[in-house]
Amino acid sequence: MSPLAPRSAEDIAELFRGAIQSGQLGDGERLPTVRQTARDFGIAQATAAKAYKSLEQDGLVVTRTAAGTRVAAGASRAPKLVVEQARALADAAATSQVSLDDAVGILRAVWGQAESES
Repeated sequence: MSPLAPRSAEDIAELFRGAIQSGQLGDGERLPTVRQTARDFGIAQATAAKAYKSLEQDGLVVTRTAAGTRVAAGASRAPKLVVEQARALADAAATSQVSLDDAVGILRAVWGQAESES
């Protein structure tokens, strides 16, 4: 595990929070079990459970017995189409060996053109 790997419940919660708010995890999508999350990050199950509880308290996930933990309706702020297109841009940039900074610059330029045309 790298030194930058999430270790605390807040680190894990923040990781999932970002995935939900960016649309990487969409409304209704199931999160891994607490056991699986603990295994994936090399943390105690209690730490993973605390992270999930934090997400639930923030209204980002809903936990139901036997149904698991799912992203709450309306929790994902990014429209699915935007996330899909962002993933396509990231893939194209990586394939073309364009840096993140350059890709963001391209996006800003295109955004500016779109705003001036509308």
